[in-house]
Amino acid sequence: MSFLRTLALAVAGIVFAAQAAPLQAQTLERVKAAGKLQVCIWPDYYGITYRNPRTQQLGGIDIDLSAELARDLGVSLEYVETSFPQLAADVNAGRCDVAMFAVGMLPARKEVLAFTEPYLQSDIYGVTNRASRTVRQWSDIDQPGVLVAVQAGTFMEPVMRDALKQARMVVIKPPATREQELEAGRVDVFMTDYPYSRRLLDNADWARLVSPPKPFFVLPYGYAVKRGDARWLARVDEFVAAIKRDGRLMAAAKRHGLAEIVVMR
Repeated sequence: MSFLRTLALAVAGIVFAAQAAPLQAQTLERVKAAGKLQVCIWPDYYGITYRNPRTQQLGGIDIDLSAELARDLGVSLEYVETSFPQLAADVNAGRCDVAMFAVGMLPARKEVLAFTEPYLQSDIYGVTNRASRTVRQWSDIDQPGVLVAVQAGTFMEPVMRDALKQARMVVIKPPATREQELEAGRVDVFMTDYPYSRRLLDNADWARLVSPPKPFFVLPYGYAVKRGDARWLARVDEFVAAIKRDGRLMAAAKRHGLAEIVVMR
């Protein structure tokens, strides 16, 4: 193939990409045209986007607020179930328009997703068995022989991998759960955030919270969208600013016991 032919094909590819990009970036227009907003959620996130196993009803702060976003846009709402390990792939493949389940704004996630301004933030907490003699306080966690569980794909996984020097980390993948592993005695403690810790404290009298004596790894949470669509990101960011300003964020947080971790600025 001649140099000129190769150059012509390369230029054509650049032009095609430039023409295609605007078509791929019209999320706001597509949502309004379809009359439907597709929201990615993780239905096992207590207080955030949680499916009650008894009633099968979804509840949580981001169930409330996703309904508010759909209402503001004047469209219907459809939930798409995902998980933290699958999140980036689902958002970037267009399976949903926005992820609304308190997504921790980790640097690695910011490389593949675009985030709104934060609306919640949380430190990391330990949850152990009340009867445990192994873990009684925070300093007991990183000790030889201690088994520390984290949920696969959550921000606790990379943070604790770096932080633990003596204890051994155990990564829990579905269908296993952190609380099942703890109850069964296969781990000594599991690490989680403030919202998920409420699930155990509200529903399990055997569970005990282990709080860090000082801030350990406070992470802001935001809503995530596909990178490269500035207009759609701006519209979701506008929504975040509005719910902070008009009180909808704090009202939803109070309903679900999360007022302590709201970010109002």
